[in-house]
Amino acid sequence: MCTYSTEKIEVARSSGKGPAGWFPLRTATVYYDHPVHAPDEHTVNIDFLNPEQGPGARVAVELSLDTARELLAALQTTLERAAHH
Repeated sequence: MCTYSTEKIEVARSSGKGPAGWFPLRTATVYYDHPVHAPDEHTVNIDFLNPEQGPGARVAVELSLDTARELLAALQTTLERAAHH
């Protein structure tokens, strides 16, 4: 049985790079679901979007649970270091 979890946030002052180059991001959605491409049965998926610019304005990642945990730790460490500068 799958327990799907989805969190969506508004993204300010951020950019993503897609096939057509850099674009401003508007939303980020983080969810646990079946991946499209990754080899795991379920992954933590992150979609960064700018819906106003159409489907090409999207950056997507599918992370294993271990990789998602490592990314979370790396983000926390980076934020803590940045707070001291």
